[in-house]
Amino acid sequence: MESAAAMARLQPNCIFLHSSKNEASLLHQPPPSFFSRHESLPSFSLKLQKDSPLTDSCIRVGSLAKCSATLSDTSIETSKLADIDWDNLGFGFMPTDYMYIMKCPHGGNFSKGELRRFGNIELSPSAGVLNYGQGLFEGLKAYRKQDGKILLFRPDENALRLRVGAERMCMPAPSVEQFVAAVKDTVLANERWIPPLGKGSLYIRPLLMGSGSVLGIAPAPEYTFLIYVSPVGNYFKEGLAPINLVIENDVHRASPGGTGGVKSIGNYAAVLKAQTAAKAKGYSDVLYLDCVHKKYLEEVSSCNVFVVKGNVIATPAIKGTILPGITRKSIIDVAHNQGFEVQEQHVAVDELLNADEVFCTGTAVVVSPVGSITYLGKRISYGDGKIGTVSQQLYTALTRLQMGLVEDKMGWIVELK
Repeated sequence: MESAAAMARLQPNCIFLHSSKNEASLLHQPPPSFFSRHESLPSFSLKLQKDSPLTDSCIRVGSLAKCSATLSDTSIETSKLADIDWDNLGFGFMPTDYMYIMKCPHGGNFSKGELRRFGNIELSPSAGVLNYGQGLFEGLKAYRKQDGKILLFRPDENALRLRVGAERMCMPAPSVEQFVAAVKDTVLANERWIPPLGKGSLYIRPLLMGSGSVLGIAPAPEYTFLIYVSPVGNYFKEGLAPINLVIENDVHRASPGGTGGVKSIGNYAAVLKAQTAAKAKGYSDVLYLDCVHKKYLEEVSSCNVFVVKGNVIATPAIKGTILPGITRKSIIDVAHNQGFEVQEQHVAVDELLNADEVFCTGTAVVVSPVGSITYLGKRISYGDGKIGTVSQQLYTALTRLQMGLVEDKMGWIVELK
């Protein structure tokens, strides 16, 4: 039923042509990104009501106007899996069928959004997000069970985190209910792109940005909430295998009082230089220290970090410069339930010397064991190149829950169909 409700709101891209006799014809066409994929579009049967009105969201290009037509009736055939190599999915962008868009004026509230064919969007060169970085993003995943049911993992937590970030970045945000409903609609509209069980997941990327024009430094006059999706496999090329990190001593990811504690788009641009240099030297990623004392662990570029010693698992405390990861929060609860003592505190770099294991967590990586960390030219290795026992235990527990292979006693899973 949710699938039918979602598809009833689909808005196909089209071109509105005016002839010399003031006649009009709608020529449906897929977004430009589809032409090179050699894949069929979803087997939806769409019907336009005769003389149905067009929406006002038109972009004039010469004598053409790209528009979204209002669908009065939509019937759906059973969707089939997209024709791609599911056994060799990496973590890269792959265009899918539909995206979700919702807008809001400054000082107003977000109204009902809509699904549109995936494609490029139009922004003014003076948009707040382009000039002043007024933007946030989120990341979550959808999984396909063996019986065909689709699962989301804690989407309400992403909605709440987006709202916290929006307040910090002086932006309005969708309500939790609007966010979760938009995620559901987008996932169901792109159902054929959800990998089979064990082949990966559908990565969901919500964006919130100042899309209105602004010249002086000020909040944008309009905001856009957008969701797109892409099927993904493992984030690191190593897969579930130990990764190799290098500690950055001079470049810092975040500073006290800044935006390190929210998912601001600028936080990630700041790590690119150090990350690129590290990868050129053969490392998987960079582990950052605090910028004040330069001795306490903070984050990997896009992951939280955990240090294991015996039955104690330590992770840096959330204190404004560290993102409150949803996978981090979930792993802490799972670890507690399995009898581990979890400490959220300052974790000094010296503690890495005596650690039994180190692992990272994040939506993209889930749990990623660390095989080595290099600091000031000295390499510290863990597990003789093998996955640590605790890392494996926690990874298995969390992923089995996310994929619906065990009973959800935590109330974290949202089932779509």
